[in-house]
Amino acid sequence: MKKALIIVDVQNDFCEGGALAVPEANSIIPYINLLMEENEYDQIVLTQDWHPADHKSFASNNGKNVGETISLNGVPQFMWPDHCVQGTFGAEFHKDLNRDKVTHTIQKGKNVEIDSYSGFQDNNHFMKTGLEDFLKYHDIQLVEIVGLALDYCVKFTAIDAFNAGFVTCLHFNGTKAVNVKPDSARNTIYDLAEKGITILA
Repeated sequence: MKKALIIVDVQNDFCEGGALAVPEANSIIPYINLLMEENEYDQIVLTQDWHPADHKSFASNNGKNVGETISLNGVPQFMWPDHCVQGTFGAEFHKDLNRDKVTHTIQKGKNVEIDSYSGFQDNNHFMKTGLEDFLKYHDIQLVEIVGLALDYCVKFTAIDAFNAGFVTCLHFNGTKAVNVKPDSARNTIYDLAEKGITILA
């Protein structure tokens, strides 16, 4: 069975000191590096949040406060601080992430009107990123997922991978949650396990 590792959004803005820092984010990087070192993956894919500066998910572009929710093209949109703006240091991958074996990078969130948590498609399910086609072209059957943040981009990437027919595993030690709500991380793990996604602890 051919397998791929999908590394979700390990970018400066989500790491320590970033605009949207995930608590303890930096602690997962050595674990991810070890996975790549100790396992034989047929493909290793990075996803990268890559927002235009005027992206509608940014509170600053809507005259809103961070943490508010608006309706954006018919779906609820949480208002985030500006983050992972195209071409900025914050959008770059963290320097400690070993990228020697990476075979492909998928950029998401490029459409100013629609956010894209999942590495597979935008939140409205209008536009696919090409990740599913890439994996299927390379006969990948199993995907393992790590990265940031558990309760948003990792969660929706895992669900879309499962729904696309891949055997889907999440490395618990390879992800951290934003925890906008206190039980976010725990609830996400329960949700994913309930859907049929394997949690590797």
